[in-house]
Amino acid sequence: MNDIAHNLAQVRDKISAATTRCGRAREEVTLLAVSKTKPASAVEEAIAAGQTAFGENYVQEGVEKICHFREKGEKALQWHFIGPLQSNKSRLVAEHFDWCHTVDRLKIAVRLSEQRPTQMPPLNVLIQINISDEQSKSGIALEALGALASEIAALPNLCLRGLMAIPAPEHEYDRQFAVASQMAVAFAQLKTDYPTVDTLSLGMSDDMEAAIAAGSTMVRIGTAIFGARDYSKK
Repeated sequence: MNDIAHNLAQVRDKISAATTRCGRAREEVTLLAVSKTKPASAVEEAIAAGQTAFGENYVQEGVEKICHFREKGEKALQWHFIGPLQSNKSRLVAEHFDWCHTVDRLKIAVRLSEQRPTQMPPLNVLIQINISDEQSKSGIALEALGALASEIAALPNLCLRGLMAIPAPEHEYDRQFAVASQMAVAFAQLKTDYPTVDTLSLGMSDDMEAAIAAGSTMVRIGTAIFGARDYSKK
């Protein structure tokens, strides 16, 4: 077993243990492997180990990988854009990715809808919430969710699937769980309003257990799978 396959097995075991502890089914939580800055060869190793959902933070890098694997005939993969999205990069996301996790304003949503090719399924989108009210992070306040959700749900080439957040780092489990629970409450309300909503993208390596206990349906794990990242080329 290579390192990436071994790391994936360990992460999957941790997810299974976390779901068992809180009485949830393992199938309720999707593992999104964050492959940013990693070469296609690393993604190939993860695919060989059964991973199919990948997250990318940089548009151009993500598009290059998507095209690489499409040319190789890998049709079962799901590609999620999880980085901040600038207006001038929206077309690339609309034309290549399956999901966008970081929609936080109507302007971007409209562009994604208009630029989504008609022969492709609607782009799955998550609304990013700035749950810790950090100046340095993207996302909207919870109070603004209702209005933006209704506007996004009306766009023809998008499918509103739920919420995403990147909480501020917290070392204590109780605090992690309290913040995650705020997201879970908003997610539950959104599910009652929109039948397509089924995804709460919440939790990374350090707070995954608390996020799952609160109700996350998708955890984003990178370094624990692929190893430390090299940002020198970015």
